[in-house]
Amino acid sequence: MEILITSILLTLFQCVQAQFLPKPKDVTVIRSKFNQDVSISYKQVHICETTPGVKSWSGYVNLPPGILSDLGVENQTWPINTFFWFFQARKDPLNSPLLIWINGGPGGSSSGNPLGSSGSCRVKPDGNSTFLNEWSWNRNINMLYVDQPVQVGLSYDTLQKISYNLVNGNVTLLNDTIPEQNTTLAVGLWPSTDTYRTSPGSIHGAYAFWKFAQVFFQDFPEHRPKDTRISLSGVSYGGKYAPAIFAFFEEQNERIRNGTWTVKGQQKILNLDTLILDSGCIDLPVSWFSYPEMAVNNTYGIVGVNDTILANMTDNLHKPGGCLDQAYQCGNLSERYDPLNVGINETVNDVCFRAGKFCDDWVQGPFGNSKRSFYDITVPSALSRTPPFSRAYLQRPHVQEALGMRLNWSSGSPWVAEAFRREGDFARPGWIGKLAYLLERGIKVAFVYGDKDYICNWIGGEAVSLAINYTDTAKFHAAGYADIVTNDSYVGGQVRQYGNLSFSRVFQTGHGIAGQQPETAEKIVYRALFDLDIATGKEPVTAENGTIYSSVGVADSRTVKSEVIGVSVLQVCYILDLNSTCTPDQKTAVANGTAVIRNYMVVDKNSTQRYPEIGGDNWGYGA
Repeated sequence: MEILITSILLTLFQCVQAQFLPKPKDVTVIRSKFNQDVSISYKQVHICETTPGVKSWSGYVNLPPGILSDLGVENQTWPINTFFWFFQARKDPLNSPLLIWINGGPGGSSSGNPLGSSGSCRVKPDGNSTFLNEWSWNRNINMLYVDQPVQVGLSYDTLQKISYNLVNGNVTLLNDTIPEQNTTLAVGLWPSTDTYRTSPGSIHGAYAFWKFAQVFFQDFPEHRPKDTRISLSGVSYGGKYAPAIFAFFEEQNERIRNGTWTVKGQQKILNLDTLILDSGCIDLPVSWFSYPEMAVNNTYGIVGVNDTILANMTDNLHKPGGCLDQAYQCGNLSERYDPLNVGINETVNDVCFRAGKFCDDWVQGPFGNSKRSFYDITVPSALSRTPPFSRAYLQRPHVQEALGMRLNWSSGSPWVAEAFRREGDFARPGWIGKLAYLLERGIKVAFVYGDKDYICNWIGGEAVSLAINYTDTAKFHAAGYADIVTNDSYVGGQVRQYGNLSFSRVFQTGHGIAGQQPETAEKIVYRALFDLDIATGKEPVTAENGTIYSSVGVADSRTVKSEVIGVSVLQVCYILDLNSTCTPDQKTAVANGTAVIRNYMVVDKNSTQRYPEIGGDNWGYGA
């Protein structure tokens, strides 16, 4: 399955005064106390978060070749330079917990999220300025956004000069000859683009992330809180990343405690608190029945496919040799020949790759016939979504300088996606078992899904939550769905919760809860991290007398229907996201130079009507 890669347009454009990024300024470099080949480099950032007194820093944790060898990863001959952007909580950062945010993909960048969704600011349509996000998750929480695995976003192994064609997606590695640039051809710095110089799957990614965390939480001097709790939010494919990462972190904690992990300088016990699965695609065999179901039996009354397509989707799911058969074969072979899911057996890799591809093509993929968005079933076409203005913002020289960028930002990495595909990571088993392990260790798990999302839909997410086999499974199943009270006038969704496990369905939002329902999203995350009931935020999860909170309400949230509201019909072509926002005719006009482009938008009736604030004299290409 390709959650992000089917719509990737990697973003870079010519700098105004230079073809390639200058060396970052005002950067502090600290060598690790435990390994002189390991360093952390960072600078204070003065953009985006402009609340007086609230600080943020961006930088890199720089790991040398071979750093993963003590975890059994051989032939890691490349460095791992991992980008982060850290934001203090707006309220009392010293006494606030920390939440790490990772995007999915595989290969999706997290470093653009501070500029939208959960982040401290939003980018204006001019692509050059921002405004504060009232419901940023750093209202009460220290936020750490990390580009992982290596070669994602602003993280890299080694730097490579490239040219990139925005129309056909062709990437050319450059030597000393630099081509002439224009509207659709750009040059810049990217990672090596070598698919064998990154993590080939979620488990390998967890190994590298643990090394990053050991350095960050020991050597980064700007984060020395009294509240040492660490939580993790994984979005979309993060439904696999996040359980893998947190389970490995806790396994390493156990090894450190019992003395079986003795590597000098890597003895930091990480105080794990909450795992948030935001629109997560998690377990294939358990959740894939939801794609035919969501296509025709969703709570919005939308029938996305006809009876013939539905029958084919269902048949391809259940038939001998179909999606579920192949997924079970992948799981059985993985458990026998590659129990750690690290890609050591080529046969297992191939079987799992084929399983994921078949399920994607023949069970999930046919929903494309609906002409509706995979990320919001109420939208007739993905073309009507809001343009990603952060892509323009992250090209601005003043922004690149402010963040200390060493390379041009990209929204997603096809090289990481290819590495994960090669290992068959998507169809592999074990994610639900990791969630059970975390719950048994006292770590909270919060599922949060938008009820308009198709690609990682809430019906499948609910099934995963119910499939977790742990001490309190029966009590979680017995809990009812309570309303999520966002404020005095609005119910934002429904939640089933027993103690440390919760499943939230958020009304009127698609893929990624914070974009369309920012207040509800912030309230859910706050309540989860601060040990309060998700429904109201007024009840402690564990009362003083030891009573464990259990939600009360309807047994089945699907009995609660929703109306289709607020659908935008003004499609705008944004050339930094051609494949997702532009019609074929608009793409042709951009390619042949006949389109009028201002502020990275094709100028037409829709763009001038939808964004009148940047009309008139303010319309200007790249301005």
